[in-house]
Amino acid sequence: MNVIRADEMGMCFGVRDALQIAAEVEDPTEVTIHGELVHNRIINERLADAGFRQSDEQHRDCRAETPLVLITAHGVSDAERERLRSAGKQLIDTTCPLVRRVHDAAAELRAEGRHVIVIGKKGHVEVRGIVDDLDAYDVVAGVEDVRVYPSNRLGVLSQTTMPSDVVESVTREIHQQNRGADIRFVDTVCHPTKRRQAAMLTLLDRVDAVVVVGGANSNNTRRLVELCRQHDKPAFHVQSADDLRPEWFDAYENVGLTAGTSTLDETIDQVHRTLLRLGHCPEETGRMK
Repeated sequence: MNVIRADEMGMCFGVRDALQIAAEVEDPTEVTIHGELVHNRIINERLADAGFRQSDEQHRDCRAETPLVLITAHGVSDAERERLRSAGKQLIDTTCPLVRRVHDAAAELRAEGRHVIVIGKKGHVEVRGIVDDLDAYDVVAGVEDVRVYPSNRLGVLSQTTMPSDVVESVTREIHQQNRGADIRFVDTVCHPTKRRQAAMLTLLDRVDAVVVVGGANSNNTRRLVELCRQHDKPAFHVQSADDLRPEWFDAYENVGLTAGTSTLDETIDQVHRTLLRLGHCPEETGRMK
């Protein structure tokens, strides 16, 4: 079995920066991470072992007992920042700059008097942070969610990790159902996401199946899995090498490997080495890099 790695995969600069900031904290026991720093089980377990506390991502309005609160790479609303500061908390901000750009775009569209439509996963922590500062908005996950909106001025943007093709199809449907409306679209899919999705499409032409490494609740990882299956390629989503099963690969000669943007390099390499062993293939044949 040959293992072929995608040209672009794994951890993005936003995640690396967030981890670096966390690593520089002098006393982790004085810090509550406001949700999950990144959607990666291994990273979150290491942070807990270092002494960081972590609030429930679905109930981040609970009061942190520590004097310091670390804002995750997914960001929070300005209203939530103010709530934390009013409670006397000092903030350590690791918000990805590309997520901050989405917040700024949403604020600009709101200031223009537009009804804001966010293309993204309903309830996702990044999406909640975006819409919590908006008075009126809709969140749409796909074309089936699009409707005629009660405004003739619409503003459209997206969660940073949405597939570009989904954003394009939803935007077309918004135009189709809201003919005559003044619609402004701001492309907020992040460049790392676009590059990893493009690399995946290139990889699919060379492989029979794909292993996608990333957190179970990582949106961008799940989107890579969906992209494979949309192109009729089997995809296996694993969080670590321990999740791999030999019988998955009995029928495949060429297996692709990619990873979500919060996946550690060491985890990718461990999965790669395990795949090579399962395929009775020497490491140099698998072109580790």
